[in-house]
Amino acid sequence: MEPKVSIIVPVYNAEKNIERCIESVLKQDFENFELILMDDGSKDASGSICDEYAAKDERLRVIHKENSGVSDTRNKAIDMARGEYLQFIDSDDWITPDATGLMVRMAEESNCEMVIADFYRVIGERLAHKGDIGEDGLLSRKEFAIYMMEKPADFYYGVLWNKLYRRDIVEKYRLRMDENISWCEDFIFNMEYIRHVENVYALHVPIYYYVKTPGSLVSQGMSITKTIQMKRTVFKCYNEFYKDIFNEEDYEKRRRQVYRFLVDAAGDGGVMPSIMPGAMKLGNERISVSVGISEASGIFLDTYRESKLLDRYLQTVALRQELLLSDVKLLLYFSQTDESGTLKEIAAVTHLKKTKVLLSLQKLTAREILKVKNHIIRGSEEETDKIEVEFLSEAEGVLQDILMARDMFHQVKYAGLSEEEIEQYEVISDKIRNNIQKSLK
Repeated sequence: MEPKVSIIVPVYNAEKNIERCIESVLKQDFENFELILMDDGSKDASGSICDEYAAKDERLRVIHKENSGVSDTRNKAIDMARGEYLQFIDSDDWITPDATGLMVRMAEESNCEMVIADFYRVIGERLAHKGDIGEDGLLSRKEFAIYMMEKPADFYYGVLWNKLYRRDIVEKYRLRMDENISWCEDFIFNMEYIRHVENVYALHVPIYYYVKTPGSLVSQGMSITKTIQMKRTVFKCYNEFYKDIFNEEDYEKRRRQVYRFLVDAAGDGGVMPSIMPGAMKLGNERISVSVGISEASGIFLDTYRESKLLDRYLQTVALRQELLLSDVKLLLYFSQTDESGTLKEIAAVTHLKKTKVLLSLQKLTAREILKVKNHIIRGSEEETDKIEVEFLSEAEGVLQDILMARDMFHQVKYAGLSEEEIEQYEVISDKIRNNIQKSLK
């Protein structure tokens, strides 16, 4: 069976970080991929590390070649890719466990030709969420181009690694990296690709960890003269791109905006700031479980792991909808519960503090996602008062996302099981549930 996604990683002297990169791919919830590791003449242990991983997993292919630069290396990988989709990762970086699956799902559900996602910018032990399209949803080519015009030199638009491409489009139009350019060659590729798409899905969830390091593929130095030449070449492509996207009248109206690229070209590609607004400690951004807990056995640990796995997918919903995890957990509770519960009961079932439940109810009410049908009493009576809610029209999109998260949770939970085995598991689970319910009555 052909892989759904070809994940391409150019590797050059990356022995310090390549294991982290490979491990992040192998830990993907989505398993139908091939990982093409292109060793571009590394002089350190990168090649042997890649070979060791390939010997353990048949989805990995390692290609050792003479050093020819990142553009040629990516092009050779595209030539041998077999997947329906193409995904790129730099060897210094890594991806979240739901990255590939989430992008594939959005591509297929929206029937778009490209997915672009938010990412994390990492400096040392700190990171910040980066994304320029605040709304999660489908955009026409023209709508996307207008967004890009606002920040033309931003990594969000220029790089390959926060996007998912359809290989048939790449092959039909023979789209490749320009090997004569070593600055913004990926941006030129993106502009050429976008010319041939109808729609782009903007995923307002960070799925990639971008590490700005002196030796990374996007940080290669060059002379001032060559830099100016490169920028002229890129601007020429950029200018022609917008002439194609807009009619003559619209282009003339936006000409000044188009020429802003010359001013902004040194923006996101410049020196990485030492202070990032909204930065947080690395490791606190997504749901995670330590290796010891993830591998240990016991009744408490089994329950804990399952709840953490569900939380991970619900957190993706929270990021997309600009909600807190507690808000989404509460919505899941009300969407699956026929009977109302007291504040104490809801807090116990969702593993939230009562104050968190109340704050979430206030927030969801303010967002017009739901309406609390009865008055919530603060004080001694709150333990016995049932809370009843009604979903409003704004809840539709959020609830759809929650259903998607639940489906992804089940896909991972039941991975490798046949339909018959899943049915047997459900029957046994029902019997166990009935036994516990009888004992608790």
